Amino acid sequence: MSRTALLAGATGLVGGFVLDALLNDPAYDRVSVIGRRDIGRRHPKLTVHIVDFGRLADHAEAIVGDDVFCALGSTIRNAGTRRAFYGVDHDHVIAAAKYASAGGARRMAIVSSVGASVAARTFYLRTKGEMERDVAALGYAQVDIFRPGLLLGPRTEFRPAERLGTLLAPVIGPLMLGGLSRYRGIPAATVATAMVAALRRDRPGTHIHENRAIAALAGTPGGA
Repeated sequence: MSRTALLAGATGLVGGFVLDALLNDPAYDRVSVIGRRDIGRRHPKLTVHIVDFGRLADHAEAIVGDDVFCALGSTIRNAGTRRAFYGVDHDHVIAAAKYASAGGARRMAIVSSVGASVAARTFYLRTKGEMERDVAALGYAQVDIFRPGLLLGPRTEFRPAERLGTLLAPVIGPLMLGGLSRYRGIPAATVATAMVAALRRDRPGTHIHENRAIAALAGTPGGA
């Protein structure tokens, strides 16, 4: 049976790959994207809705789908303030998830971060942890939370720390053994493939996926 996919965050690194995967997946006959601007893509299965994430109640009719994929995310530097960052990475995510649930969605896959925890010392990881907690409490039949290490792939914006990490990943990655392997670099395309694969399964409950599990879902064991 064909499904409808709803994607938030299609212009980001992971979100762009999720969109590609969904458009190429015969399991989905329709793909709806919600975003702040047009994504510049055209496809017979694709519908793009321009929304104001601060006023999602005005766009409730567009926030529908069987399966929800969320790759919304920013950085404190880009957001400008901690409050603005929290608004994107927590508030907007939760609002989109709530409206999608009200519209009939029952499964959700979402990108978080390795180390996310409500008890984390850093504001970034606490925000991600609170987002995970609040998404899991919304009543979805299935929630798959992805906590990748350093995301590898072509970015449209320059992030100095991530650029350095990407350059060092081939050297440092093999040395990160045991518990450190969860922090290794992993291709954003692998994360996207795993997200789509996760929601094609009927596996009720809340599931956390880190690098090793992400690679396995994507069909590339050891590829993280």
